[in-house]
Amino acid sequence: PGAVPALPSGRAPAGRPVPSFLPGGSRAPAAAMERRPAPPLPLGRLAPPLLRRLSELLDRAAPGKGWRELAQRAGSRGTVRLSPLDLEQCSLQVLEPEGSPSWSLLKLLGDRGCTVLELAESLQALEHTEALQCLSQSGVKIVVQPDSQAVLSGQVVKLCCWATGHPFVHYQWFKQEKEVPHGNSPELVLSPVSVKDSGFYICRVNSESSFLFSRWARLEVRELQDAPPGRLMGLPENKLCICNQPQPQNLTVGDALVLECGAVGNPIPNYQWFRNGFPLANGSKNVYTVTYVDVGHQGTYWCHVFNGREDEDSKKVQVIVGKEFFLLFHTVESMEYLNVTWLFSLCVLAATDKVALLIGNMSYWNHPQLKAPMVDVYELTSLLRQLDFKVVSLLDLTESEMRNAVHEFLLLLDKGVYGLLYYAGHGYENYGHSFLVPVDAPSPYQSANCLCVQSILRLMQQRHTALNVLLLDMCRKRNEYDDTILILDALKVTANIVFGYATCQGAEAFEIQQLGLANGIFMKFLKDRLLEDKKVTVVLDEVAEDMGKCPLTKGKQALEIHSNLSEKRALTDPVQQSTSSAESLARNLQWARAHELPESMSLEFQCGVQIHLGFAAEFSNVMIIYTQIVKKPPEITACRAHITDFPLDLDVDPKETNKGTPEETGSYLVSKDLPKHCLYTRLSALQKLREHLIFTVCLHYEYSGIEDTMDERKEINIGKPLIAKLGLHRGFKARNCPQTCCMPGYPFHNPVASSPEAAEYIPGHCHPSSCPGVHHPNCACPTSITQPGACSCNGTSSTLASRHEVQHYSPTVEKSNVPVETTDDAVELEFLLSDSLSFSEQQ
Repeated sequence: PGAVPALPSGRAPAGRPVPSFLPGGSRAPAAAMERRPAPPLPLGRLAPPLLRRLSELLDRAAPGKGWRELAQRAGSRGTVRLSPLDLEQCSLQVLEPEGSPSWSLLKLLGDRGCTVLELAESLQALEHTEALQCLSQSGVKIVVQPDSQAVLSGQVVKLCCWATGHPFVHYQWFKQEKEVPHGNSPELVLSPVSVKDSGFYICRVNSESSFLFSRWARLEVRELQDAPPGRLMGLPENKLCICNQPQPQNLTVGDALVLECGAVGNPIPNYQWFRNGFPLANGSKNVYTVTYVDVGHQGTYWCHVFNGREDEDSKKVQVIVGKEFFLLFHTVESMEYLNVTWLFSLCVLAATDKVALLIGNMSYWNHPQLKAPMVDVYELTSLLRQLDFKVVSLLDLTESEMRNAVHEFLLLLDKGVYGLLYYAGHGYENYGHSFLVPVDAPSPYQSANCLCVQSILRLMQQRHTALNVLLLDMCRKRNEYDDTILILDALKVTANIVFGYATCQGAEAFEIQQLGLANGIFMKFLKDRLLEDKKVTVVLDEVAEDMGKCPLTKGKQALEIHSNLSEKRALTDPVQQSTSSAESLARNLQWARAHELPESMSLEFQCGVQIHLGFAAEFSNVMIIYTQIVKKPPEITACRAHITDFPLDLDVDPKETNKGTPEETGSYLVSKDLPKHCLYTRLSALQKLREHLIFTVCLHYEYSGIEDTMDERKEINIGKPLIAKLGLHRGFKARNCPQTCCMPGYPFHNPVASSPEAAEYIPGHCHPSSCPGVHHPNCACPTSITQPGACSCNGTSSTLASRHEVQHYSPTVEKSNVPVETTDDAVELEFLLSDSLSFSEQQ
């Protein structure tokens, strides 16, 4: 019970084996105590309330950890003997109104000379951690915990741990697993502190009957480098201040980028790196590194430093990544007089802006649900942000919400902008037109219930974009319930259109499940190529080649590319804008409104408890709220808080809120970026929020010696976060609608006949029943569907599941041949981000 706890990372530090020190002097180190502790405390001297609490825990313990197992272990020791009659007398206590077998056993052990130390050893052997915690905290209480802090070399540092206990307490400080020499007082003073003193510190407090460890405190010691002389002198103690600023970089393709920002302060500072206004996915440390840079990494970088009390931004620095032509001028001494914008335009094409709309539909109301769109949209969002795209990422949209989202997307487009639309979910293709199926689509659905991709493209062309990329991760099978032939206006000959279809016309697309993960086949290969500095069609060609090498999809799914792109435009092209036009300012404001998170806040309650309330975005319509108790008066013995009373628009299940880990809420994708030791609540479908988001923070606490629980509540109004500001829940206005069946024009694609090989893998159809106004051709249904075999493209076993299977879920209609998507039985999503999930490196 006296082993040094593992470091906050969950692993014991490398080096010597972690020592095991027991209270009462079992293995006390030579310099750990100023004087030898008293002999082990007899069990009979414990206070009756503590014994009652221990007996309650043992009475309701899990199998293998109850009073009988404790009696067996205690009775096997030489100092204590228990007979079968003794155990029978304990067992008979269940017949008494207030009887407790565990209470009887503890009293019997105390009468037979058992000590608190021996009881602790027996409880540890049973792994009864709750009883051990109750026992260890009975004699020692830490009232002042050491704080993590970042300081400058040469300063005086004081780590404090104050505790109470009877009749006295002893202290011993550790740096990781090593004892600190002479570190046996409540205050550990390092004067002057040096860089070698950086590390994790913890204090063990012993009394004669129990022990307790403080929390870990991290000490960062930095050398002063970039701050002007005297800048940090005279600052208030513990004030946040940046002492090491990042430096500008002038790199060539293939170099390594290393940016460093150092700060001091108490609490210890946190870091978040930004590039061109976007947070970097792997930018939560004071050093940001990219091992191999290309033109897409060029931009303005800075670091946001914060610690819950204060925040500060570092200076903004330029990172220039030159191509070969541009490198010729690196040695020109008069380069500062060159028109760098004009010079760079000679090397590469540029966009006036880059905007992407990503939609992933999974939770269908009337059709089989999907798994992969959430991971696919998240990964693509991270990659596109590295390419300076303004990304709107949305999950599970209804028809009106999809139409409104497309309308808002079109508002972000302008002359010279690169526009990208990605969709993952149910879909179909009729007569060369692709249709996106909303989550509320009826069964069966027709074109009037869906969005036509070619109609969206025509509206994108009206914005005079420089590049239109449409990536469709859905099936392209025919919907036999929909015989509507659209007549659309002719598309303009802009020579800037790229279609990337996840599969061929008339074929299905698949999800791949490997060791619990779910990725669409298309995204599995696309994410490895997307950051390459090549023409977008060349990138898609390479993705098609990669897919063709995978035995799992060979002959079943093949990427199809339609393009009339005449220029060598790439997704990595830089954003160049000579002036800030009114259109660009409005576009930036519109995008920023859809991605505004509420500011974190500190809540002070009348009892003195302080709670930190923070927010994080997983998608543009999914937000994480996390709460943490950061201050508790010593007179309060127990304290807990939770959030509740959410608006009915969001349909929040109270059972899924206030979880101990993000994964328990269903948030597997951003869990690594969230602060630890909080309670987490995941709010999805923020687009449905009609009014301000108002919820209640409930605090429950107890005072020492008072059994009643006290309550306080605070109502919090955080406005409309993220996409809720745009009002996608409103009914769509017809004049703005990308119509699916009423817009004149002609189709962009000609139908491509399905090959016999592809048709071989199309699941069979069932006899459909009649539906008013819809033609139902009859077709035969085989008794079974053959599933493809295992994939050997990556050396591990995988399962391929059709995302787009012909199936019908209406209770009043038999199975039909409406093309919708299905998966195998869902594997729990918490496995999606297991070690086997291969994310592209986020740089």
